[in-house]
Amino acid sequence: MSEADVYFHTDAVQAASKVPIRVKDIRCDLLSISGHKFHAPQGVGALYVRKGTTLEPLFHGGSHERSRRAGTENVPGIVGLGKAAELAMHGFETGEDREISKLRDRLESAILEKVESAGVNGKGAPRVPNTSNIYFDYIEGEALIILLDLKGLAVSTGAACSSGAIEPSHVLTAMGLRADRARASIRFSLGKQNTADDVDFAIQLVPASVARLRELSPLYNKDAPQTV
Repeated sequence: MSEADVYFHTDAVQAASKVPIRVKDIRCDLLSISGHKFHAPQGVGALYVRKGTTLEPLFHGGSHERSRRAGTENVPGIVGLGKAAELAMHGFETGEDREISKLRDRLESAILEKVESAGVNGKGAPRVPNTSNIYFDYIEGEALIILLDLKGLAVSTGAACSSGAIEPSHVLTAMGLRADRARASIRFSLGKQNTADDVDFAIQLVPASVARLRELSPLYNKDAPQTV
């Protein structure tokens, strides 16, 4: 706890299994992770609580979870979370994160080579190795998602927790992106199950799909650089 009596909580859901997490370096009081983000069963997570941090119970009744949450514990989920965490730690030792990063970098470079008026949001900044967020000017991201989905490629315009939102991502606009560019941004996420063939599939589909949507865009036909 800080001198202002404020607890420091870190949402490490996206970071878990992607980058090493050391609570001593973060110096947080609380840190939460979600199992489904690193191949554990859905519906299970973990909360790190620094010694001396006071928590009020979520549910009152039994003395489960050191009297912090009453109710029967999800033992199979807990075991699955522990095994998934063990495998994730092993992945850091074998360089699994670096291999995923190579796939992501190849995806980015190939798409940007083939598609003009596009770019990587946050390129050059510290990032998790499996995720890329790319903007494609002159199109709507939702339209590209639908077109790619029909062809067998699953992408998104943002986090699942913001699905259905009509406003541009507040994260991207806070980074300085214009509203239209934020709406034209697509998130590509890779996992340990993805292969080079999957990346080739995306590299084949994305440029052609963007070109198709731009053919229908009056803004692109008006403003895009003309080639001879």
